[in-house]
Amino acid sequence: MYAQMVRSTGKGITPREEMSAQERAFQDRVDRDDRIEPRDWMPEGYRKTLIRQIGQHAHSEIVGQLPEGNWITRAPTLERKTILLAKVQDEAGHGLYLYAAAETPGVSRDEMTEDLLSGRMKYSSIFNYPTLTWADMGAVGWLVDGAAIMNQVPLQRTSYGPYARAMVRICKEESFHQRQGYDIMMKMAQGSPEQRRMAQDALDRFWYPSLMMFGPSDAESVHSAQSMAWKIKINTNDELRQKFVDQTVPQAEYLGLTVPDEHLTWNEERGHYDFSQPDWNEFFDVLKGNGPCNTDRLAARRKAWDEGAWVREGLLAHARKKAARHTAAE
Repeated sequence: MYAQMVRSTGKGITPREEMSAQERAFQDRVDRDDRIEPRDWMPEGYRKTLIRQIGQHAHSEIVGQLPEGNWITRAPTLERKTILLAKVQDEAGHGLYLYAAAETPGVSRDEMTEDLLSGRMKYSSIFNYPTLTWADMGAVGWLVDGAAIMNQVPLQRTSYGPYARAMVRICKEESFHQRQGYDIMMKMAQGSPEQRRMAQDALDRFWYPSLMMFGPSDAESVHSAQSMAWKIKINTNDELRQKFVDQTVPQAEYLGLTVPDEHLTWNEERGHYDFSQPDWNEFFDVLKGNGPCNTDRLAARRKAWDEGAWVREGLLAHARKKAARHTAAE
């Protein structure tokens, strides 16, 4: 999800015989599961891949507030409003943790934001789909955050220390988000016929975009091999997608909802569900900026960035004055 369109250097894994002595020593550390810290030497390709992946993860957390923030004023009860506010606040915190982690390899938040607004850096494709009903808040929590957890739990073991440590708290909070979404879906599925139809409609619309969150199939994801060798990425796209389907289908059955896949079947021999692949042409089209909400999402981020300039300038001025007073006192 957070490595969508991330490109590591070259194609496939760099052969050991083509590595320098320093690169071999680095790879040995990664293979021993040693954590790489910001001041440690690292290959330039590793550093750039970190910045891209963590940066895109941070952008996804921030942009991910937009589809949910749209429903804060329309939540059906005060309790639901409070829960949704807490969830959106969590997502903002996740973005801040991750921007801080992304800065440690040597990039500023301003640079990452400029890359996002210019289109050089992406965010998860899922946030380019609209949330049309309250049931979508359930689908987002259950499916979208459920898929996010599939990505994030392994990242607690990623090779880069600041990223792995940021994921510990994020994973705990995302687990709450997933349960909150499933609770909404349960209430809707057990409610009136109209509520049940809304729940099924939300599942129908978010199922395949959720499968796309893991990125293209392994056969099409030629850059994953190097990221996995560096342990920036822990599992392949197809492994995570299969795990998500295996976990989510029984949950849908418990709700009495139908996964919108006529080819979905349990494969006794494999011990997994067989399922239909998403429309990958749609996936790449959304990443190129042609999704239902791409324009709106970037416009909202650009507006927030432009209108927040005076706050950033004020904070920088305050920091300069504080530093000057400290220097004078010495």
